[in-house]
Amino acid sequence: MESFEAAVSRSEDPFSGPLTSIAPWNYGVLAALMFVVTAVSLCENFTVMLVTFRFKQLRQPLNYIIVNLSLADFLVSLTGGTISFLTNYHGYFFLGRWACVLEGFAVTFFGIVALWSLAVLAFERFFVICRPLGNIRLRGKHAALGLLFVWTFSFIWTIPPVLGWSSYTVSKIGTTCEPNWYSGDVQDHTFIITFFTTCFILPLGVIIVCYCKLLRKLRKVSNTHGRLGNARKPERQVTRMVVVMIVAFMVAWTPYAAFSIVVTALPSIHLDPRLAAVPAFFSKTAAVYNPIIYVFMNKQFRKCVVQLLSCSDVTVIEGNINQTTEHAGMTNESNTGEMSAIAGTIPPKTEEHPNERSSCAQIPIPENKVCPM
Repeated sequence: MESFEAAVSRSEDPFSGPLTSIAPWNYGVLAALMFVVTAVSLCENFTVMLVTFRFKQLRQPLNYIIVNLSLADFLVSLTGGTISFLTNYHGYFFLGRWACVLEGFAVTFFGIVALWSLAVLAFERFFVICRPLGNIRLRGKHAALGLLFVWTFSFIWTIPPVLGWSSYTVSKIGTTCEPNWYSGDVQDHTFIITFFTTCFILPLGVIIVCYCKLLRKLRKVSNTHGRLGNARKPERQVTRMVVVMIVAFMVAWTPYAAFSIVVTALPSIHLDPRLAAVPAFFSKTAAVYNPIIYVFMNKQFRKCVVQLLSCSDVTVIEGNINQTTEHAGMTNESNTGEMSAIAGTIPPKTEEHPNERSSCAQIPIPENKVCPM
């Protein structure tokens, strides 16, 4: 297997100074971009975690994975984003070889946690809406098992390069660290192929299958109860949001996955270092638009954020917050409520609930039925 030192051996040492083949202004542009992406991501994801902590009615089992996604994105930006900004500002990875290994592992680990969080979120939404196990509902213990799976599975497939199966090495541009896509060793190739399968193909398949089944279920509900006049709009909103989610996933991770496969299959291929830096940059931008798609486009979360930022008194619902959809699927209203919940909208008012207002504290967020975007 190719050693770490051999992997980074080039005509110029990326740990001792900038590559002379790249003009300094290129590093300045990358540093500025990483500063903006990192700052925005840290603010967004910290806000998500803070508002969930402050508002009790948001702390539901289906929201655990949302907060986990924000935590993973926050850590990606805190480690990878901050270090990438500093190294691009200096023009080379001035922190040294072992810091490169640690940075490569941390960014890859937290990135895969975020990626698999999206897959688990899709599965939990499918589980809540389609109910494949009948009356078994999503509880806190189920959500906790999902979190345990995400962190354990991600660790299993990101620690091997630290232990000797492949390695983490400096990128071609010399300012970030990543799995060693460039090795021609057969063992390294087996890791890259396995990593690509378990950390891209598999979660992407889970996302597509779960959301397709969910859309089929909601379309059936919409066709059955469309005469109410309020079922079609949530269905369209869900469809639009699902398309946005899948496209966002592909935009963030497809360039990185494609790059890894091309470089692994053709290790002798010549790529401009600036071009080779693009896929990693795209994957880091996911930490910016994940909160927008999965949280801030949800009216319930958004109202709580507005209330928090406006320094209003934080009021919490102390009563039973799941009574509005406890018997989902039994009435026309509850079926429409399912679609409204997963679309991130407020279900239409009924005569039984005339006092629902725009205050965040008054928004009923039913347990196991909220699917914030």
